Amino acid sequence: MRRYALRRGLTVIPVLVGVSALVFGFIHLIPGDPAVTMLGERATPEKVAEVRRQLGLDRPIHEQYLLYVGRLLRGDLGTSIVRGDPVLADLLRRFPATVELGTAAIALALLLGIPVGIVSAVWRNSVVDGLARVWALVGVSMPIFWLGLMLAWVFGVQLRWFPTGFRLGTDAALEPWTHFVLLDAALQGRWAIAGDALRHLVLPAVTLATIPLAVIARMTRASILEALSQDYIRTAEAKGLPQAAVVLRHALRNALLPVLTVIGLQVGHLLAGAILTETIFSWPGIGLWVYEAIEARDYAIVQGASLFIAVIFVTVNLATDLLYAAADPRVKYE
Repeated sequence: MRRYALRRGLTVIPVLVGVSALVFGFIHLIPGDPAVTMLGERATPEKVAEVRRQLGLDRPIHEQYLLYVGRLLRGDLGTSIVRGDPVLADLLRRFPATVELGTAAIALALLLGIPVGIVSAVWRNSVVDGLARVWALVGVSMPIFWLGLMLAWVFGVQLRWFPTGFRLGTDAALEPWTHFVLLDAALQGRWAIAGDALRHLVLPAVTLATIPLAVIARMTRASILEALSQDYIRTAEAKGLPQAAVVLRHALRNALLPVLTVIGLQVGHLLAGAILTETIFSWPGIGLWVYEAIEARDYAIVQGASLFIAVIFVTVNLATDLLYAAADPRVKYE
């Protein structure tokens, strides 16, 4: 197991090198000059040339990439072209908001998606199964931006049940210890603020969870159906075991491998979906930060955030592979 983990860990290195090269190359294909963005359209050519020289933009592209990689090896993601702040500091400050939103979304997807998939498989071709399949298909097909706007309009504007933006109300004051609002409120005993944070979290979490929930439900149903057709299930039923024990103890555990794969992929995809969700609900996380950086042509932020998201995606996939052995003892690594 350790040798496998080490071998899989080493494969991460060329993946990240390739990602850094692709991100660096694609970012430089975006129209516009960062120096002009910083100085404004009325800047003189001499001033623009001076700023380009300071940023290293006047050098050949391969030299710029080598300088970029050298900074990465020192833990430096660069400096924001527009704001002048270190990218890593901004990223670490905004990351807790994205983690809080993503954790709530994936928890909601798991708590609803797996039970719905199990019930749909056990009651195959029933009315419940049909409704679950239609609901899952709609969930997979639902555009996040449209769903977010509809939820905000119905439950925020019309019914006024939930706030439609930000992590806290304007009148809430909370000292940021960890920058996780719910955790900080709990540690400081500010339960009213914790409740306010939960109300702000509902709509963006539901929006972000919709697609992962539908995908997990469909995969769980398919995996459970395949497991229920195996000989060991018929043997367990012949022994007189209750249906709940047959499904949960035998079928579900053996059907977990593809479900774990999907869960791991969805955790990575949540970061991509967070860009739209955070923009719609003004959630101050990485997604909104990247969106604003793209609009401002702030190359350093887009490069740093893209590489950071790639590291998380690769790490989650690696962790998913290692969880296979824990979920299914038949899996052996050599």
